[in-house]
Amino acid sequence: MVEKTLAKKSSLGATQRGPAPQNDQKARIGAVFWASLIVLAAFLLWASISPSSLGELMTSSMDWIARSVGWSYLLVTLGCIGLMVYLGASRFGKIRLGSNDDRPEFSTWAWLAMILSAVMGIGLISYGVAEPISHFMAPPHALEEPETMAAAVRALQFSFFDWGPHAWAVFGVFGLAIGYSTHRKGRPGLVSPMLRPVLGRLVDGWFGKLIDVFAILATLFGTTTSLGLGAAQIEEGLNRVFGLPTGIGVQVIIIAIITVLFTLSALSGVNRGIKYISQVTMALSAGLALFVLLFGPTSFVGNIFFRSVGQYANDFFQVSLLTPSTPDDLQWMQGWTYFMMAWWLSWGAFVGVFLAKISKGRTIRQFVAGVLCVPSLAFFAWFSIFGGTAIKFEMEGATIAAQTAENLNSAFFAMLNELPLVPLTSVITMILVALFFISGADANTYVLSMMSSQGHLSPTRPVLTLWGFLTGLCAVLLLLVGGLAALQQAAMLSALPFTIIVALLGISLTKELRKDPDFDL
Repeated sequence: MVEKTLAKKSSLGATQRGPAPQNDQKARIGAVFWASLIVLAAFLLWASISPSSLGELMTSSMDWIARSVGWSYLLVTLGCIGLMVYLGASRFGKIRLGSNDDRPEFSTWAWLAMILSAVMGIGLISYGVAEPISHFMAPPHALEEPETMAAAVRALQFSFFDWGPHAWAVFGVFGLAIGYSTHRKGRPGLVSPMLRPVLGRLVDGWFGKLIDVFAILATLFGTTTSLGLGAAQIEEGLNRVFGLPTGIGVQVIIIAIITVLFTLSALSGVNRGIKYISQVTMALSAGLALFVLLFGPTSFVGNIFFRSVGQYANDFFQVSLLTPSTPDDLQWMQGWTYFMMAWWLSWGAFVGVFLAKISKGRTIRQFVAGVLCVPSLAFFAWFSIFGGTAIKFEMEGATIAAQTAENLNSAFFAMLNELPLVPLTSVITMILVALFFISGADANTYVLSMMSSQGHLSPTRPVLTLWGFLTGLCAVLLLLVGGLAALQQAAMLSALPFTIIVALLGISLTKELRKDPDFDL
């Protein structure tokens, strides 16, 4: 009995020390780095030489995935929500991501600001109006009559579904798994080591390296989608405010300029670049939301927010597992639900590594609240304010829906055009997009560099610079191949392996936590 107690204390002491030898050594690149570059170079070469054949292959592959295994995106994301809620509410919740003596490196405000702006910030502008107004005009799965109050509620309900807990739970599972593995067990900041409880020694060989290569490529393609969205939003804003021309050429120039900025920000480190940009971005976002709420249809927004949240909660499981029943339904799912769920899965490794980096010292319960609950509520409020305002204006005779149908990127600006101070709010929106753009790509560059440097938390400047350049180049080439559709298809295709990887991560994390000394205390 005494020996058992001493052994337990010894184990706990080792956990409290939180060894992390990989971060005491110099960052080195290895096979994962070179393999990722070779695969990416082959892809970019193909896109340059024969963009039509690449586009056709991506389209046909995506059609097959949607028809055959699209349901797996729904099942896995729902499972992630269940796991996050269980871990946060159970005794596991008190376990800290780090030693028992570690405390958070960032204030709660700075931490939440980085989560919101660096993770999905561009989506707030790109889809904050476009998705609700699109669903209002053509309700999902024909559940309501178009352009009615019931359609407005459904529009926000499905927007919540696409941008709420289903997305953040995927990020949370990756973040918890990598954060626990890195900060508490002292392992490299990679996906593969966390799968050891399930895959055993396979993670030490070529199979483990293949998983990490997949993680890098999925991260890259998931982020290039955001870069394409951001460039299109800035282009639209410049056209509306300053009358500048539009086109792929303009978007390429915007991506090139922003690539330089986010690469420089990444070189300054997480504690400086991402942290400060994120806080400024969140302050501007809150100010813009408050302006629209006060000068827009305040009462309507408040009412539709609560009705939509109630509808979302009431139909949660039904909508979470709703699969297409007709060819038109399948096409709609491929453009919205399947794309969104796949996008979040493709982002899982990137966001997970980033969340792990900024969450050292927090308990699992704090992590679940900060990653699953707070962002979901923030996105619910954002979509209700901006999407609800657009819907109300449309009901009163505005042409926001027609402008959105013609150009998705015009939706947000079309809504602002119905409010006072249009030039000022349009400029603020462009600044927000640029800051979201920079902070998200900044975080992406850091994560790509870390994962390709054997998981070292402080990658070298040359590696950071290279991945910043490659991120911008990849976004430009995919735009030239097939515009935003090609960016979306690349994200969806790269997400498919992660339906399996995230499930294995959840199992591995649970097994690891059950062996944690604190679980028995």
